[in-house]
Amino acid sequence: MAAAGRDEETLIVFRGEHNFVVLNRFPYTSGHLMVVPYRHVPDLAGIDEAVASELMLLTRAAERHIRWIYRPDGLNLGMNIGESAGAGVAGHIHMHVLPRWTGDANFMTTVGQTRVLPEELTVTWRRLRDAFAS
Repeated sequence: MAAAGRDEETLIVFRGEHNFVVLNRFPYTSGHLMVVPYRHVPDLAGIDEAVASELMLLTRAAERHIRWIYRPDGLNLGMNIGESAGAGVAGHIHMHVLPRWTGDANFMTTVGQTRVLPEELTVTWRRLRDAFAS
């Protein structure tokens, strides 16, 4: 996923030294992104201080950029570590940064098994890529 030169295709909005920031391909809301270490590790204990520090710095930057661009009512930040906790990619931690608005959880996802997003992923990618670049 982190192969260079295909950032728009792979939805990578920023590359750090130890981690990258990528849009969630199946977002709950516009702006849903993840901060991901380059190295595959199954838990936080598996990363060194430099990786952990940059992961948190990029999470803070993501929060700042999402608040500025999308003006959400709140945010969810978190990791699903292990399959039983809901990890989609076993053995690879990542931090979700998910903007939330009052009333954004509605019947469409639950009953209709459909997610409704107000903007295309390419637009979200461009907006967040530009924010991280500034």
